[in-house]
Order: sequence, then C-alpha cells, then structure tokens
Amino acid sequence: MATVPLDQAKVDRCRELAASVASDVQSFIDKHTTVGVERTILRALGVDGVDGEGVSVVNRVIDRLHGAKVLGRGACTFIASELRAGAESVQDAAERIAFGDDVDLNPGISKDETEAILAPHVNAALLRIDTARDERSAFRASFPPSPEPHRYVIVATGNIHDDALQAKAAAKAGADVVAVIRATAQSLLDFVPHGATTEGYGGTFATQENFKIIRAATNNASTLYGHYVQQTNYSSGLCMAEIAWMAAVERLDMLLNDAMYGILFRDINMCRTFVDQYVSRRFIARAGIVINTGEDNYLTTADAVEKAHTVLASQFVNEAFAKRAGLKDEQLGLGHAYEIDPGIENSFLLELAQAQLIRQVFPVHPIKWMPPTKFKTGDIFQAHVHDAMFSLVGIATKQSIQLLGMFSEAVHNPMLADRYLSLKATRYVHNTANALGDEIEFKADGIVANRARQVLDEALAMLEEVARDGLWDAIGRGAFGDIKRTRTGGKGYAGVVERSNDYVNPILAALEAWS
Repeated sequence: MATVPLDQAKVDRCRELAASVASDVQSFIDKHTTVGVERTILRALGVDGVDGEGVSVVNRVIDRLHGAKVLGRGACTFIASELRAGAESVQDAAERIAFGDDVDLNPGISKDETEAILAPHVNAALLRIDTARDERSAFRASFPPSPEPHRYVIVATGNIHDDALQAKAAAKAGADVVAVIRATAQSLLDFVPHGATTEGYGGTFATQENFKIIRAATNNASTLYGHYVQQTNYSSGLCMAEIAWMAAVERLDMLLNDAMYGILFRDINMCRTFVDQYVSRRFIARAGIVINTGEDNYLTTADAVEKAHTVLASQFVNEAFAKRAGLKDEQLGLGHAYEIDPGIENSFLLELAQAQLIRQVFPVHPIKWMPPTKFKTGDIFQAHVHDAMFSLVGIATKQSIQLLGMFSEAVHNPMLADRYLSLKATRYVHNTANALGDEIEFKADGIVANRARQVLDEALAMLEEVARDGLWDAIGRGAFGDIKRTRTGGKGYAGVVERSNDYVNPILAALEAWS
C-alpha cells in the first residue's frame, strides 16, 4: 500500500497528549453517575415494561430516587434492599420503588450485602451480553468475509417494518452494512420509547423491539444473499448507555458512539455526555460492537481545509477515551469525511491526503469514511460524480467502512432507486480500482505528502493546547467544529449526580474488571 512519509514521533506525541486529556476527564467520570447510567443498570438487571401512562418503569424508578436525592448511592442499593425485604424479583423490586408508598429511601444495607444479593442477576446480565456476542460472531463466521471498504447504507422510513423491507432490498443490491437512521431529535429524549414503532419524522425510533425486527431482517437477508449484513444504530444522546445495552443483547454489529458529538451538535451537557459515553462503551466493549465516531460532522460546521486538523485531533481523543472504556483498536471506527469544496483546485488531492493520513495513523482501526454532503446541490448528476470521486479515494486509501453518498442528498431522503444506483456506482469504482492503492506512490515532497504532514503538525499543536487548558475549556472556546459549549450548560445537566461514598454498581464493576 502506498504511504506518505510521517514523523512517527509526532504521532506518538499526539497519543500521549490525548491520553492526558482523557485522563483529566476520567477523574470526573469516576466520581459521578447519571440518570441514564442508572436506568441502564436497571435494564441490565432485568427491569422492563411501561406503566399505564406509557412511561418506562426504569424512568419511574430513577425519577423517584433522583427526586429524593439518594441516587448517588446507585440504583442497585435500592433494588437489593427491596429484594432483601421480600420482593419476588428485580422487576417486583423496581415496581415497589417506582409506585410503592412505603419504600425505604434510606436503607441500611452495605455495599457487600448489595453485591451479594445482586450477584446472580449481575451474572445473568453479563451472560446475556456474552451469549448475544457469541451468537452474532458464529453466524457471521458462517459467511465468507466481505471485502473492504464495507458498503454502508441507510434506511429511514419511520416505520420499522418498512425499514426491514428496505434493509433486505439494500442487502440484495450489495450493501454490507445497513443503518437505521434514528428519528429526528430522539437524542434529546431522556427516555427510550417502548416496543415497535411505525411513525417517526426523519427516521425510526431506536427501541429494543425495533432492534430485534431489523436483526431478524438482516439475518434473513444474509442467508438469502450469501453475505453477512451488519446492523447499525445510534448510541448517542441522553440515552446512549441504555441503547448500548439494548444493542448488546440484540446482537447489533455497530453503533454510532462519540465522546463529543452530543455536546457539540445536540447541545447536551458535557458532564452528562462524558459519563454516559464511558458507561455505554463499557457495554460496547464487552459486546464486541464496533463504534463509529462523529468527527466528520466538524467539517459541516467548519471549513474542511482550514480545520482538517481538528478531525485528527478529535480522533486521538476519541481513541483515548475508548481505550479507557476497554475497547480494542479493532472496535474503533473513527470517522472522517470528504467535505472539501469541490471547486477548490486540487481538492481531490487534499481529500486523498486526509484519507491517507488517517489510514496510516490508525492502521488497524475500522475507519469509517463519510460521503460528501456539504456541497451537494439539486444537481443530481454533479452529485453522482462527486460521490464517485469519494469512492475512488476510499478504495485507493483502503478505508474500512464507507457510508455511500446519495446523488439526491440535497433534495430528499433517498428512495430505493437512489440507494440502488449508489451501490451500483460504488461497486463499479471499487472493482475497477481495487488495486490502485498498491500501484501508486506519493512524492515525498508532493501535494499529498506535504498536506498530510501539515495536518499532523496542526493536530499536534492543537492537542498541546487542549492538554494545557483541559478539554472542558477547549470545548468552551470552540476548538472542535467551531461550536462553543459550557461545562454546566446544555441539556441533561440536572441528571448528573455525584457518587456517594457508598455508591455501588456491580455491573459496571464487572465490566471494568473484564477488560
């Protein structure tokens, strides 16, 4: 494979700085929990269902504990207390806490006793994750591996049953990965909808039942068409940890999961996001799921030439956070995008340089390569050519996961024909240029090599500043995506809780010990 000459000492220094940045934030994470984290633990213990008003039982439990200002002890403390008091099951214990009149909100139960009472339920939760992971792996291994880049497409009808049909159609047309786009603004909901859903604006709600439906469809398509179809959804927003748990037990392959995306692009509080992303990634690590990070979005709000280094800097930070949560390099689908103005002279070479740089810096990561969107217009013919150039860079630089562009990107949600033509065109480019990356060489002082070195140097300088000032302040001044956020601002801050001295969370402890 062609390479550009890079100073490995600078790459290593970037990793050292990112590790320092992540460690500073981790010290905050380790002292806090959130309402989303505690709801996730209840789900993992087996709490399910909704009340007569359609509100999830896990929300009712955590709302009551949080309202009583005792959530800092951890939801497990109160579940164990109710089991000790005679509750017949974890579900019964949760319903007593949620709806009972005589719940002890100051139980005299120790951490050791809580852990002992919950041990069989914790083991059952871990077994569910492990069984689902192993079942998915065994099924995938029964098919020949798909060549990279894996062709990734989206479905987004709002109706999960229609999504299932579209997913199978995409698989028939050659898709390797199918993502169900989440309904608009679901990331801002502080609860997970329950059951199968048939209406959604801009996408389909992420629910556990919807995950089951799409998993059945993609597995069926895999059998029908003789190649494994990977399933993807979103573990982000105010419920990212809950969705990670549901994805783990429903055998999803990938999750969009980023350390800073919700902060920057959904104005979710950074304290809330950092704690939630850590716990979500602990479940993801155990489940063997590949994450897709969101650095590509920076280039939709900031200039892709001037701010290309922010993508690389963020990838180093995302990598550092993920490693602290137990993820392996093979699970880190770090994101970047083809978003330079196509009217700029040699823009293709600048895009090639960025893609080559990312591929070399993260050689074993399943890099996710995102299509052009920012400069798409209603000219569908120009858009089709734009996407073809994107696909050419993807195959030349050996990207791992390629989200296919749609020529109708700037017009409407893609129809079946749009997706089919995108798959057809990408298959053509990938086939005709399959060995291109092995045939070409880059001039040591050429446009591509000089641009790659420039971006690395700028990323290193940026990480020096972020490490000096701290990530909190860096986000505050708009270092990433030209978007500024404050430490106590944004949605969900009220759901962040400092852990008390007797906080107990045996599921999280087990996940941390496993890695």
